[in-house]
Amino acid sequence: MSSARSGKRKATLPGAARSAADLRRDAAISKRVAEWFTEHARVLPWRDLPPGGRDPYRVLVSELMLQQTQASRVAERYPAFLARFPDAGALADADEEDVLALWSGLGYYRRAKHLHAAAKAIEARFGGRMPRDPKELRSIPGVGAYTAGAIASLAFDLPEPAVDGNVTRVFLRLLGEPLSLNTPAAQQLAGEAARSVLTSSAKAGVGPGLINEALIELGATICTPRSPSCERCPLAGLCIAKREGLTDTIPAPKKAAPKKTIHALTVLAIDAAGARLVERRGDGGLWAGLWQAPTVESPEPIDPATARPGGVAPGELLDEFVHETTHRTVRFVVCAPAPGKIKPSTGALWKPTDEIARLGLSSVQRRILLDAPLKARPADKERPPVNKRPSRYAVPAP
Repeated sequence: MSSARSGKRKATLPGAARSAADLRRDAAISKRVAEWFTEHARVLPWRDLPPGGRDPYRVLVSELMLQQTQASRVAERYPAFLARFPDAGALADADEEDVLALWSGLGYYRRAKHLHAAAKAIEARFGGRMPRDPKELRSIPGVGAYTAGAIASLAFDLPEPAVDGNVTRVFLRLLGEPLSLNTPAAQQLAGEAARSVLTSSAKAGVGPGLINEALIELGATICTPRSPSCERCPLAGLCIAKREGLTDTIPAPKKAAPKKTIHALTVLAIDAAGARLVERRGDGGLWAGLWQAPTVESPEPIDPATARPGGVAPGELLDEFVHETTHRTVRFVVCAPAPGKIKPSTGALWKPTDEIARLGLSSVQRRILLDAPLKARPADKERPPVNKRPSRYAVPAP
């Protein structure tokens, strides 16, 4: 399991005929990461049992939660989610709205929908028991190659690679391969390299679940994208990037796509009892299926004189801020309703705050509806004149 580069680096790529030196290297990687992980692994709620013997449903839940979300945030939400949905049957029987509510704060809500669909498939097709076979695992909604490998190894101790971005980065640096992280070539190389190490570890009697989790942990905590802690890495002596001073250039940087800008105009309407007017988003696009204060969106700044979020005319300006997601910059303008009788459109509902808190909300809508300092007065009280300054509503691009 080593790399072929020009000049002084002479070795074989994964998948080629492997020499005795390659086999020794695989064995060294396996031994070092296993020893390091045993001593330094973070204590996390989904690591309730040793890797290789965990409940497959719990592995599925944790892995989908961890996709593009910090482990510390998942650690806060994971116990409550399992307490409410302890097995695939409980999750399959749940309403999607309840699932989204328990997912609030984790972002990327499509993963919650995938997890819900996965539970239904496990119930319908596999009698409520997670299959062991990696091909059958990959047939479950939301389960790709990485998640299938994680379940197969962490739950059933099968020698299936679980190669995410962290593991890919570890192997690119080990092999000195200056590829971009998410390219097919990088993923193929890392997958073959990981399988070679798992084969070696199995021969040495070390479980593949332990090796997979150790490699994931190494990439998440030591072999980080920027400023890796090479002085604490158990593989530093084997790493070509470390030896040749290439850790800052491997993986090769990928040109970031420009973010899409969205303008959002939101009306925060509150009745005399303190209930808020809310609506549910459609099934497509950003924050699909979640609840929100009535909002309209556009790629261009929105004129409050003509916009009618939830059928309500915007009035006094309450707040304006920018919310960044991975691929979008969303520029929010939040207004109170204009003076006069509010006539919400079909689908907009008045709900008390305690009920809203149990709905599926994005973090930005939680801020608007529940967390932000309240400037709005009850909807049946007279309001000051509408702020007519268009620059306060149509937030200019930076």
